[in-house]
Order: sequence, then structure tokens, then C-alpha cells
Amino acid sequence: EKFKEASEAYAVLSDAEKRARYDRFGHQGLGGAGFTGFDPGAFGDFADILGDLFGFGDIFGGRGRATGQRPRRGQDLQYTLKLPLEEAARGVERTIRVPRRETCERCSGSGSEPGTTPETCGTCQGVGQVAFRRGFLSVAQTCPACGGAGRVSRDPCVDCAGKGRSEREVSLNVTVPAGVDSGMRLRLTGEGEGGALGGPPGDLFVVMAVAEHDLFERDGVDLHLELPVSAYQAMLGTTVAMTTILGEERKVEVVAGAQPGEVIRLSGSGMPHVNGRRRGDLHIHLRVVVPKRVSAEQRRLIEEAAALGGGLEPEMDGGFFDRLKRAFGGGE
Repeated sequence: EKFKEASEAYAVLSDAEKRARYDRFGHQGLGGAGFTGFDPGAFGDFADILGDLFGFGDIFGGRGRATGQRPRRGQDLQYTLKLPLEEAARGVERTIRVPRRETCERCSGSGSEPGTTPETCGTCQGVGQVAFRRGFLSVAQTCPACGGAGRVSRDPCVDCAGKGRSEREVSLNVTVPAGVDSGMRLRLTGEGEGGALGGPPGDLFVVMAVAEHDLFERDGVDLHLELPVSAYQAMLGTTVAMTTILGEERKVEVVAGAQPGEVIRLSGSGMPHVNGRRRGDLHIHLRVVVPKRVSAEQRRLIEEAAALGGGLEPEMDGGFFDRLKRAFGGGE
């Protein structure tokens, strides 16, 4: 699995067009089902990817370059932002609190007390890796003495204990555009973890998680709503006042003779398109509710209406009864 991730990373890093799409849209922009995602800024080349993933730099021992002392980009972070459907529809400003490692202000990421200089690691001689033999192979592994930095501090910073970075929780303002849906991501450039050895910070990806609504069901930019009406309203017609997801008042005209399951569409009353001016539609599904109990007077009036006929019975042509008889073996 790790090797698969490394291969995917290298495929994107070595292709300028794919790299540009990833920088703009994340791994969703690559259009590849099953792509797991990665941090392209954290890898310099395929050998570095293998080193980061598996803990060794060169299985043949031939690289021999000081990888530990290079500035390294900070790790990307992800934050899940939960939103009700109403806020997703109109857009919202949110303040979030994110825990992250930041470059230590006291030592500027060096890990040493101000005024002192880190020394070259005596174990790896500043390379950041140590080699050992495994069978006929010479394997390079991250130096255990310096953690791959290539330097050690004899006078570690008192604020970060020589790590060069410290844990902090920061408050960030997030502007959520109208129309977002679950899974959409906002990139906050430079708001990830601080880089190591003076490297740039990573990015923060805010992932939307839009909650389901009690009344409205979402389908992309369209919304669906079930509207219960009485049998009398369905037969005679009625006007129902309702409120859209954005709080707009609308009049819904239910025509006389409306049938159960009939759909009334209100154009432009659904969810907004992200960064667009248009909106989807609101589809209202009629649910005709038949009362379980009626009063004596209501029953008398209904029976009188039924006796009059006049189209109150369901319309069924002869073909229906023929098919019914054949289904139960009563016909030829």
C-alpha cells in the first residue's frame, strides 16, 4: 500500500499538468478512482518518497548526500467542518481552532538556544542517515541520534526542547461559499504545520460535512420536499404557503384533482451553484393524506357525494379487468 502511494505521488510529481491540477483541486482534480492523496511538497524525488515512507534512503548505499540538513516543507493538515444545510445554502463565516506544530519562535526552528549553533551530528557526520549491511545490500536508514536532521544541539531551546517546532492551537477564519456540499475542500495556503529547518509551512484543507435536513433532501443543487395535503385539498385544489431553504416565502399552487406523488417544481428555489449566480430547483412531492377517522356528519356528506358518482370512482378501462382475470387464471 505504501509503495502504491509512492508510485502515485511520483506519477503526479513528474507530470507538470497533473501537478498543476493537484495544486489547484487536490487529489479529486486528478479524476482517478482510488487515488489516496499525498503531500507533493514534502517529496523532492522518488528516492526521497521511498525514504520518507520506508525509513531508508538508498538500498544500494550510493546516494551519500546530506539529506538531513535540507529545509523540509511542513505537513498538510485536514479539518472537518460540519455545517447545517441552511448555512451551506447561504454561505457562512466560521472561526475554527486547529492544533498544529509551528516553527518555534524562540529558536526560529534551529532547535538550539538563541546565540548557539547546532553541531554536526557525530553519528552520521551530518548526512542524516547511517548505513548498515543487510545481506549483500547496504541500506541507509534515518540517523537515530539526530532524527535525520544531520545536526544536534548541545544547548537545546528551552521552549521547544530542541525540536525546532512547538504545539499550538490557532484560531482561523474560514469563508465558506454558498452551495458547498459534503466532501468539498477549501485550501488555506500556509496554514498547515510549520516546516522543519526553516522550510515553508504546509497547507490546511477544510473538508465540508453538510448535515442532512429534517425536511429537505438534497440532490446536487436540487432539493426535494414532501408536502402532505388532505384528500379534500387534492380534490378541490388549494394554495399552500411555504419557506425555501434560504428563508424565502413561496406560494405553492395545488391544482384540483392532484394525484399522490405528483411533483410541483419551483425553478430557482434550490441550492446555489458554488461561485455562481444560478440556483437549482425545488421539487415538491405531494403526499395525499386520507383521514383514518371521520365524524358522522363527514361520513354522511362523503356517502352522498359517492352516491352522486360524477367521476369520483377511479377510471379503469376494460383492459385492466381482462389483465386481472388472466393473472389469476380466469381468462383464455
